[in-house]
Amino acid sequence: MATKKPASEQAPRLSVRDQTLDTLRRRIISLELPPGEPLSENELAQELGVSRTPVRESLILLREEGLVQVFPQIGSFVSLVDLGRVAEAQFVREAIECASLRDAAVDSEGIAGLREILKDQWDAEAAGDVDEFFRLDEDFHRELLRLAGHETAWTAVNSAKAHLDRARRLSLIDTRPVSTLIEQHTAIVDALEANNPAGADDSLRIHLRGVFDDVKRIQAATPELFSDGTVPRPIRRSIARLA
Repeated sequence: MATKKPASEQAPRLSVRDQTLDTLRRRIISLELPPGEPLSENELAQELGVSRTPVRESLILLREEGLVQVFPQIGSFVSLVDLGRVAEAQFVREAIECASLRDAAVDSEGIAGLREILKDQWDAEAAGDVDEFFRLDEDFHRELLRLAGHETAWTAVNSAKAHLDRARRLSLIDTRPVSTLIEQHTAIVDALEANNPAGADDSLRIHLRGVFDDVKRIQAATPELFSDGTVPRPIRRSIARLA
């Protein structure tokens, strides 16, 4: 029988506020709460089974992160995807990941691990499971950093890319097939296995920059989902028609 860890050794439980914040942030980035969606403290509190206080506090923090906009006399809304923040996050991500990749000396075990993630990505693609593919995409890029000895840099990448992640999610709906992304991942692994760091770097840059073309196409079809830094009054609109 496993011995229960003392309370001092157990992972700390998140506060109700932190749980609420994590849930709302995840729902915004996953587009379950799409750009422009109105946010009611009462409805969210009832849905999450909490009081209004943690919801109100979470919305304040999400506003500071740029994921929620508050309009006096009107209400709170999920922010539009900020194109400036997308570009900034992409710059940070490309700088960190490509610089890290140049330090990578990936052995056969590392290559095998990356190939296993690629296999799981193909399984997710075959099942049409976008959420699982998105999780595995994160795993792939984090593993590249780990193999190069820079896994702690993932924290910097992750903290910068909330708006970028929403743009990436939108791109998976109708613009870039998941199979194309997996093929780009495969090209990176093939170059690493061939001990071709320059080729891996080129493949990674092409892969990361593809989101800009995706955003242009999505913005042309649904400009109301995006912001150029101004603060227009949001309009509730479902992203379902993108599917």
